[in-house]
This record gives sequence, C-alpha cells and structure tokens, in this order.
Amino acid sequence: MGSRNNLIGIYRELAGGLFSSVTKADVGTAIADLAGRGCALMCWADPFFPDHVIPKHVEDATVRSIKEGMGSHYTMPIGDDRLKTLIATKFKRDHLIDVNPERNIVITPGSDSGLLFAMIPFIGTGDEVLVHSPSYPSNFLNPSLLGGKAIPVPTHKDNNYQLEIEEYRQRLTNKTKMILLTQPNNPTTTVFRKKCLEQLAQFVIDNDLILIVDYAFEDIIYDNIEFFDITRIEGMWERTISVHSISKGMALSGFRVGYLVADDRIIDVLYGCAVNIIGATNTSAQQGAIAAFLDLSFVDEYKRIFDKRRKKAFELFNSIPGVSMSMPESSYLSWVDVSKLGTSAEVSKYILDNAQVVVNEGTPYGPGGEGYLRIVHGCYRDETVVETVLRRIRDALLKLSVEKL
Repeated sequence: MGSRNNLIGIYRELAGGLFSSVTKADVGTAIADLAGRGCALMCWADPFFPDHVIPKHVEDATVRSIKEGMGSHYTMPIGDDRLKTLIATKFKRDHLIDVNPERNIVITPGSDSGLLFAMIPFIGTGDEVLVHSPSYPSNFLNPSLLGGKAIPVPTHKDNNYQLEIEEYRQRLTNKTKMILLTQPNNPTTTVFRKKCLEQLAQFVIDNDLILIVDYAFEDIIYDNIEFFDITRIEGMWERTISVHSISKGMALSGFRVGYLVADDRIIDVLYGCAVNIIGATNTSAQQGAIAAFLDLSFVDEYKRIFDKRRKKAFELFNSIPGVSMSMPESSYLSWVDVSKLGTSAEVSKYILDNAQVVVNEGTPYGPGGEGYLRIVHGCYRDETVVETVLRRIRDALLKLSVEKL
C-alpha cells in the first residue's frame, strides 16, 4: 500500500471499486457485474443502452472512414474543420448565436473530459466553485481534482429546482472563481428559466467570475419550455464556456465526441494545450458525427420516444403510495422521491433485490439528493422491454410501500 500512501489530496480518497464497493454507476465494474447476472440497467444515461440504434447514415460514414484508411490517423487535436463548421450552424439555429468555427470551437473526446478541460485554466489550489445541487456528480468532483473546492448551492423542490440567486450570494467568498451549471439539469431535468439566468448573469459579471455550462441534454426539452443561452446576455460571452455532447440527444454516447464553445481568448488557451490534455478525438467518430449533423432528423424521433416514456414513468411512479415524481422537463430521466419509504441506498437495494433492476441512488448528486432515485427510462430500444422493467420497479415499490406505510 506504500504507493497509495504517496497519493496527494483528493486522490488519496478516491476509490474505483478494486478494494471496496462503490455505488456510482460509472465507477468500477460493479454495474457490469450486475448486468452479467441478468439485472436490468436503468442507471446509465446512455440512450437505448445496450441496443443498436446508430442511424444508417452515421454508421456508413464511420465505417467508410475506417475502410478508406483515415480511421487509423490523427485529426488535429482541436478537431475536424468540417465538423466545427457544422456545429457552428447548429449553434446559430439552437442558441441564436454566431460563432466562428475556426476561433470559437474545440472538439473534445466527450463532454466529461471537456468539462474538466474547460476548468483547468481557471481553477487552482484553494479556489471555490459554486455548484447548484442536486447536480451532475462530476460537477462536485472536478474542482477537487484541480485542487479547488466545490461549494454546493441548494435548489428546492418547491421551486421546481430553479436557481435562487440569494443562495449564491450567501456562499460567495473571496475564493470564489467559477460557477458550474448543468442546463437542462441532471438529475432533476429542470430547464432553468430566462429570469433566473438573467439574475445569475448579473451575479457572475458583478463578481468577475467564470461560468461553465454543461448542455449535454439540450436536444431533449419538452412542452415548449424556452431554452435560453445565458451568453446572449451582454457581458457573458467573454466569461462563459459552453460544453456540448452528441451522447444524449443523438444517442451516440460511445462515439465520445463533444465540443466546447467560447470566446477566442479562452479558446486560444485551450488550443495551446489540447494535445497535452485531451489529445485528438477519434477520427472515425468525428466522421460519424459529421454525418449526424448533416441529417439530424433522427433526433426528432428519439424525442418523441422519450416523451412517451416520461409520461409512462410519471403515471407508474405516482401511482405508488409514498412515492412521487414531477413530470420531467427534459431528457429521459425520472427523479423520484422515495423518502417516505427509506433512504436512497435502502430503496435502491430493495429494487435490486426484488425487481432485479439497477437504479441510481440520489446521494451522489449532492445535497438534496438523499431520499431520491434517478431512474433512466431512456434505456433499451424495445418499448415493451422498457415498460416491463418500469413495472417491475413499480411492483417492488408497491410491496415496499405496504411494508413501510
């Protein structure tokens, strides 16, 4: 154990499941082991996992890149020029902002590495990062990996988990350097409204902060809720880094293609260290991404599927005494309140034992997550399979409800 004792800071506390059990779905091999035992996985935000859903035009472009020989070679570490041009077109359409593909975009191997990459130039030892909570678990870990500290900022169920600027003011110190935002939010599915984003923007500007926004679920928003890009507010473009992915809306998680959008003074720094930190994103995956951006019609079909599933999940889980959930505003996640039946750990274990389904405990999503489960109703392609698994969860919770209430 001598080598482990030489680890410093946060790294000494990290565990990947080799010497102790971990409950987080994307750490270690525990989830793969459960899948091997025949358990259904409703814990991985990988749409339609594990089934084949690659659109033919995307698959053809990816395979063609390999067969023509380019798949074994690098692209530039900052990304394929044509891909960045297509991203700029989409950004203009969806975010209503003109960006220069040569100066404002860098391609990354997925948005997870992109999030950390975006933070590296700004966060050092002792710096504090304000993170709304509940929120994506990496938002709490990434500052620590850089020597900083994540400061959870509570959001509240009775306010639909919208940002409350007074909560930010109460946690501002002379060490605060950055705010992290997941929009729409994971796990609550909340789409942050323009009014609270305007208040947050003024707070960022007044206190000379950097804002990083994770837009992983931007393609899947329901009920005509307005999607508003905070960088449209004067003074925010030059201090914001937007992090994007083709993993969620396009259901291309395994391609590992993401991208950052920012002011050229920020991008210039990221260009300067891209090869050292993120390398070059997979060449063939980028060709597949190009094909996807050229024809995005398949995303509309996915959104219709997930819309139907969120309504079914809402119906099933709200039929259980002691259990409740709000209608998801985005994505393919159900944020389910089971606090009347037990802790997140207790209820998730009960579901595993009685329904053979793996779901996410709410606690890794930060303060406010205890007593909740995150259930990914976007898994599996076959609608019958999805509904069967959801009903297994419901039946187990009904049984637990009888025992507890």
